Amino acid sequence: MGPVEQAVRDDIRELGDLVGVEPTLSEMAYRLAREIDGASTAECETCGEPIPAQEDSRSLPQLNRELRQTLAQLLEGRAADDDDDLGDLGSPD
Repeated sequence: MGPVEQAVRDDIRELGDLVGVEPTLSEMAYRLAREIDGASTAECETCGEPIPAQEDSRSLPQLNRELRQTLAQLLEGRAADDDDDLGDLGSPD
């Protein structure tokens, strides 16, 4: 597991229980993160050392956009459910 996928998994774990379409969105995010990690480096066929993956790096910006959008959708659903009954204590009404 690469660093982007690990970070996404940690972030989604922080959300707690997933409901509705959240499990699907989280799986999409994991897959996109895995693809980003894979596009970031490749392995030299001769020596096995990591090298930048030139042909995959062209898709990296698109993968980044898709991951950001997927995570935003996941968080957007959470923001709508975050009703705090005591959140308006500071207002005079």
